[in-house]
Amino acid sequence: MRARIASAGPLTVAQYMAEALGHPQLGYYMGRDPLGRDGDFITAPEITQVFGELLGLWCLDYWRCLGSPDPFILVEAGPGRGTLMADAIRAAALDPDFLATAQIYLVETSPALRGLQEEVLRDHEVTWVESLDHIAGEAPLLLLANEFLDALPVRQFQRADDGWRERLVGLAPEAGSFCFCLDDRPVSLPHVLNTPEIMQAPPGAIAETCPAATAFVSQLAARLGRHGGAALMVDYGHTRSATGDTLQALHGHRPCAVFEEPGAVDITAHVDFAALAAAALAAGAHVHGPRPQGAFLRELGIEARTARLAETVPEEARQLLESGCRRLISRDEMGVLFKTLAITGAPQPVPAGY
Repeated sequence: MRARIASAGPLTVAQYMAEALGHPQLGYYMGRDPLGRDGDFITAPEITQVFGELLGLWCLDYWRCLGSPDPFILVEAGPGRGTLMADAIRAAALDPDFLATAQIYLVETSPALRGLQEEVLRDHEVTWVESLDHIAGEAPLLLLANEFLDALPVRQFQRADDGWRERLVGLAPEAGSFCFCLDDRPVSLPHVLNTPEIMQAPPGAIAETCPAATAFVSQLAARLGRHGGAALMVDYGHTRSATGDTLQALHGHRPCAVFEEPGAVDITAHVDFAALAAAALAAGAHVHGPRPQGAFLRELGIEARTARLAETVPEEARQLLESGCRRLISRDEMGVLFKTLAITGAPQPVPAGY
């Protein structure tokens, strides 16, 4: 990237993020398992099995609301180690017809993570694809996406005295290290950012947009509108579009500088749920939420399921189950920062939790 900047000029923040995370050989996600205690972060399915079980039952319930279609397509985008899908399948197996009629797809670009998923899901027939484009057929679709959207590349814009300029990644003259800079010319903000709060922001304010997330949701919503189904997205972010720099990096479960070591640190940004909801509505789908993760999981029964499981396991496992439940629903941890957004075809029933 230094050579690219030196020869062709600064990169957009989205270009930097895409290269650092997804370069075919050197990208962060391409050759490693970033999850767990030995990785850089841990996600809800790794915290407690109950999370995946509840999402599996959510899918089972909505499949029944749709009239138990045969066949239907069950998808997870950004499936990590495959833990969520494995837990979801186990719970949804309460109805054998659900699995018998499901065509399971995983949207995954990382060879390293795909290898882990293949092992965890070895007893099930699964098809791996790199995007929704590769999922053929006209059957109804049920999709889960947990902490998938936050890793998609964002563009950033900064308010200058003469208007908005795109924030870029260049090289500091004295050291050759990466640094932020601004485009030479003012630009028009993408339509999704044209809210009164953002347009009236003072100089220095930063606005973010994620074209990849908007495109993903638009494509998904259009498909749900044509063929029916539902999608559930869980991620950290804000419920309305606003200014603020949310670009962040993690290494070894600790915050670090975004430019610290491209390809070796996780880089994410908060999800703008208002922008995603608008994209889904524009594509003709129905939107439910966003709703705080804690409230959503409580309504699905996370506390009752955790208590039931805790009665059947040793003391150490009981403590892990209970602490995992608290972590997912507590206001001070993941219960409010994380949101859930459901998208359904129109007209269709309102999904559980909304």
